[in-house]
Amino acid sequence: MALDIEALREEFPILKREVDGKPLVYLDNAATTQKPQCVIDAIVHYYSYYNANVHRGAHRLADEATKAFEEARDILASFINAYQREEVIWTSGTTESINIVSHGLAQLLQPGDEVLVTEMEHHADLVTWQQACLAAGASLKAAPILDSGELDIGAFEALLGPQTKLVAFPHASNALGTLNPIKELTAKAKAVGAWVLIDGAQGIAHETVDVQAIGCDFYAFSAHKIYGPMGIGVLWGREELLREWPVWQTGGEMISTVTYQTATWNQLPYKFEAGTPNVADAIAFGRAVAWYQQLNREDVHAHEQALLASASQQLAAIEGLTLVGTAPSKVSVVSFIMAGGHPADIGFLLDRQGIAIRTGHHCAEPLMNRLGLPGTARASFAIYNTQAEVDALAAGLRKVQMMLM
Repeated sequence: MALDIEALREEFPILKREVDGKPLVYLDNAATTQKPQCVIDAIVHYYSYYNANVHRGAHRLADEATKAFEEARDILASFINAYQREEVIWTSGTTESINIVSHGLAQLLQPGDEVLVTEMEHHADLVTWQQACLAAGASLKAAPILDSGELDIGAFEALLGPQTKLVAFPHASNALGTLNPIKELTAKAKAVGAWVLIDGAQGIAHETVDVQAIGCDFYAFSAHKIYGPMGIGVLWGREELLREWPVWQTGGEMISTVTYQTATWNQLPYKFEAGTPNVADAIAFGRAVAWYQQLNREDVHAHEQALLASASQQLAAIEGLTLVGTAPSKVSVVSFIMAGGHPADIGFLLDRQGIAIRTGHHCAEPLMNRLGLPGTARASFAIYNTQAEVDALAAGLRKVQMMLM
């Protein structure tokens, strides 16, 4: 049975608001998704009824908080098919997750070693490796993309070799929507003995993620991209790697023993969870994933792909508008430029019509330089978006075009 989009929209209170007297058309989901009421309620319930620090308390509230906190970890472990729950590390989001790996990598790399990324990276999956390589005297290489926004697989494979220590790439491009063949890329990287990290920020809400089937070593993602709260995310890593990986931050919880001269580290996952964790948002993240898992994934995918196809067709028909990123396999992201209009102006004029999009280089400045663009306007769709909102975007852009002429 197809999704009941109108019933689903009723679960998102923010979708009822207006902007300048017009119904909100929220098309900035690649930046952050909105939250269903059950996720909001989970946060309020925690702070209202069992707010306490976790793991070491000797009272009822601490026990309840710890139980809910660790149950959320179990939900996430099952969601991505982790080998074991201890591989799920709570972080502040994708950026911190990648930084944990790059911080350790900087201590493991040697001069002459290489890290391979792609030309479509978000800054979080580029600058991190750049700095690790600079610290270690290693080299960073970027596999090129085609003009369509697809990764050049042949060039990617040619850059792999015995000197390649880690390969990182996005599950999907935040700027173009390009969906990468992650299992294929992982297999090619593993064939030369490299570690593989996947930036899953844009993949987690649109594609089924099975880390065992993918074969990667690390997968990083954020709650707020999949209907959860901001400020919480996950680094998944293979247990045997995480066990030996250098620690990220030191402090409480991540230690086993401490003297004034030495310290030893706690077992997984706590080795990488220094300090008081973001308990409320971890619990709410688990609630968001549990809510999402109740939906039929095939229906979700079909709905989002229908919105993408309609938006791509309608926008391509607007004279003077050019789609940027036309890979045949994409998540529901449409980037574009318009003759005579700066992306910022397009975004402003759409906002006055109640339509929320994203503009700029999308934290992918080298990619924009590769494409010869200062930036793009970007509309991105989620499960609660409708065909009527796609139509409103196209109509709104035609109005923008008239204003800019």
